[in-house]
Order: sequence, then C-alpha cells, then structure tokens
Amino acid sequence: MARSRLGIQAECAAWCRIVKIPKPPGQLHSAAGGGPLRPALIRPLGILGVAGVALLWPFVAVLALLSALEDLADQLLSSRDRAKARAERREAEEQRQAIAAHALDQLFDGDWTAAAGQFLLRWYGHSSHPKRFLVLTENRIVLAAPPKRVSIRQTERMVVVAEIPAPEAQVEDPLVGIHPSDRLRIRFADGSWLTVITEEERSEIHKHLMRLPNLGSSGAESTPACQRTSSTAKAIPTSQR
Repeated sequence: MARSRLGIQAECAAWCRIVKIPKPPGQLHSAAGGGPLRPALIRPLGILGVAGVALLWPFVAVLALLSALEDLADQLLSSRDRAKARAERREAEEQRQAIAAHALDQLFDGDWTAAAGQFLLRWYGHSSHPKRFLVLTENRIVLAAPPKRVSIRQTERMVVVAEIPAPEAQVEDPLVGIHPSDRLRIRFADGSWLTVITEEERSEIHKHLMRLPNLGSSGAESTPACQRTSSTAKAIPTSQR
C-alpha cells in the first residue's frame, strides 16, 4: 500500500490513532499556529452510517448475548475451558498492568515544549482525519492520511502529511517479548515521546520490531531527556505533496 499509494519503499506500516489530546497551555498552542486539537466532525454520509448501526444495534446485542451464553455453557461443561478462561483473564490483567507500568496508557510525556508535545499541537493541523497510516522506511518515519476526514475510501485518498527523519525519532515497542499489545511509542531524539494505538493488537510494525537486533525499536538512537532539543518534525507543504 505504501508503495502503490505513496510511492514509498516501506519496511512496514500500520494504521493507527491517538487518544484525545489534552488541553495545552494557550500561549504554546497559539505559538504553534493554534491548529485544531480534535479530528473533524463526521460528514453526513458517515452520520447516516452511524444511524444505521444504531438501528441494527439491538439485534446485534441479542446475537452477542446468545453467543456469550453459549460460550458460558461450554465453559461450565469443560474444566479445560474454565482453566483456559482463567488463564486468558490473568493474561489480560498482566497486559493491562504492563501497559500502565510503561506509561503506554498515556498519550505523551506531558512536556508541551518538547518535540513530542510540539508535534501533537500540529497533529490535526496536518490532517483532520482521525487515523494515520504509520510507515517506517530506512531513513524516516512517515505519517499519511486523507487531508480531510472521510467516511469511506480513506486508503485511496491518503497522502503524506508529515515525516520525521530517522536521526530525530524512532518507533519502539516497550512490551516486545513481554506481551502482545496495540501500543507503539514514537520516541524523539530529545527523549520526549507519544503513544499511538494500532488497529491490530500485533500489527505489521510490531512484528517488524520483533525481528530487529535492538529488540523493540526502529530508527535513530534516542538521547537522554536532559539533552532535549527543539522539534524538527515537519509537516509536508501541500505544494510538495
């Protein structure tokens, strides 16, 4: 997809999103251009789709309930299934604790003046679409998306909206080899970071990071937070797309 749609020779890629951006200091937000901090509203076609799902939801809920009851009956009949269910619950709880321990339940490190914070201030200025196609190449991190929010054909409409040269950031999976998860961290050279959530629990990027010698990270080597520099992650001007 990266090659055919964007003309990029990619090592791996995955669709991702971020959680809600907290309210930044007004002065810093203005200095960064005062761009939007939320994705655009759903267009009319998307609203119709949501309405259709709402109408069908009671039927889906009934089917889900029947399926859950069937699964419960199977578990009651099989001690092996009960043990498996307990193991799955334990693994899910351990995963949740590991995500919290590595701060992967947080959007970013909290410093609006650092590279990650400054990049977040411009996130929806690059594109008002809620998702990003995160692409890793040999020498850069690329983010692509439709320029505006769309309800359909997001893949056909996506363009490169931002890129970060390899010396300035790396993508890492802090839970690699510990737990599968849908979290990835973009760590900038100044030590600041932001968390993205992939559509799949173990995306193509997660699998790529597992194969690397420096287990769990891809890109430039990060430097200690005490050596922070200003952000150099740049949006791609429309005229150059």
